[in-house]
Amino acid sequence: MTLPLAPLLALWGEPLGDPALQPANLTAVSTDSRADLAGALFVPLVGERFDGHRFLEAALAGGAAAAVAQRDRLSPDQLEAVAALGRPVWLVEDTLLAYQELGRLWRRQLGAPVVAVTGSAGKTTTRELIRAALASLGPVVASSGNENNDVGGPLTLLKADATTCALVVEMGMRGLGEIERLSRCAEPDVAVITNIGTAHIGRLGSREAIATAKCEITAALRPDGLVVIPAGDPLLEEALAASWSGRVQRVALADDPLEAGTPAADLVGQLVPPSTAPNDGPERLEPERLEVEGLPPITLPLAGRHNARNLLLALAVAQELGVESTALHNLVVEVPGGRSRRLALGGMTVLDETYNASPEAMLAALDLLAAQSLAAPPLVAQPLAGQPPASDPARYAVLGTMLELGESSLTLHRRVAERARSLGLDGLVIVDGGDEGTAMLEAAAGLERLVRVSRPEEALEPLLAWLRPGDALLLKASRGVALERLLPLLQERLG
Repeated sequence: MTLPLAPLLALWGEPLGDPALQPANLTAVSTDSRADLAGALFVPLVGERFDGHRFLEAALAGGAAAAVAQRDRLSPDQLEAVAALGRPVWLVEDTLLAYQELGRLWRRQLGAPVVAVTGSAGKTTTRELIRAALASLGPVVASSGNENNDVGGPLTLLKADATTCALVVEMGMRGLGEIERLSRCAEPDVAVITNIGTAHIGRLGSREAIATAKCEITAALRPDGLVVIPAGDPLLEEALAASWSGRVQRVALADDPLEAGTPAADLVGQLVPPSTAPNDGPERLEPERLEVEGLPPITLPLAGRHNARNLLLALAVAQELGVESTALHNLVVEVPGGRSRRLALGGMTVLDETYNASPEAMLAALDLLAAQSLAAPPLVAQPLAGQPPASDPARYAVLGTMLELGESSLTLHRRVAERARSLGLDGLVIVDGGDEGTAMLEAAAGLERLVRVSRPEEALEPLLAWLRPGDALLLKASRGVALERLLPLLQERLG
């Protein structure tokens, strides 16, 4: 990157240091004192357990071209020592705010369109679908990992360069105001809200407050910008109307039940289930497809109705940014581990959803598991030694708890377990020794196989007794449960 000094002087005034040592341009912005800081602006951030100002002098002495520092974090002696190094140092009230201001400055200099994505569930998957849908435009920079907070937003923007054709910024939140700050940092051209659910309801208190928080994404949306949302949610419609009066595009599957009185969908998709087709020999299974008027049939890159809706959101973004319809037929999507991942173990299909969980995502994953008998046959793998293929493939789930649900926690955990029971799963392992686990156990009563354990590793024993080649298994829980610890054990015994 090449960030001229002039905008920083306009933003923060004259820095400390020797004017003769002021660089004409900065070549990078970094919050990590361990990185190569040659030509870079160092921004020491302050957290609950750390303070980057401890490394300010070392960063400047080690090659940083300039720095930003928080006034209240420098003692008189440290201030004198920093000034003596001669490098330009801007004193600000809040280095995190300064970091976000840098992200916004860089975003304006780039000029590439920015897509912002938020929602209670499916943010990361939708982000990756949008990235794939925009790939034909040229290089796309998107958030990665957990870069969806106050620090991750500007970090994503600062990764872009002059070759970047579009940016996709995921925006998460833990309370009111965070998405608004991220919106003002990114100044998006398109904003996507995947849904309004109950994730973080323990912090915000109600779905109405969650809807208000998610609609903060419009705070700095460009006046001629576009909001893309799923059709049929009156709560989302009401919250959005209070924050945005510009263009809105709504998407839905043709058979989605939409609430009466809500606006019709503008982009409608028909989900075509898998079907067998001759192939000069044994029948083969055609993958699921999404059919949208005006577009060629699109192979569904990720299974499930919820991912078909997420794909519609991505298609709406692609059309808004001028992607040719022919580039959307067969998207290549790489979703981070623990999200929408299908594994082949011992002739069985394992749906790895271990990364995180909300009530809505739990229900969608259970529906996807229930549909596995209609989906492609198990991925090719060696069957478990001594185990014959199941004559009637079974569907099992290992479910852990969902966090940050507050007073609604027991009710929402019961709802998830009731869905597992109503779908007629062949077996369920509940991973929790507390009240939520008890609520799930009671709500799932009646399932043929029902086991409760306290730790992820303890789920292995019942699974080994149940599973046969051809079966399908879902693993899903909130990140804090660490359900991913079960995967290597399954791989060792079944793989």
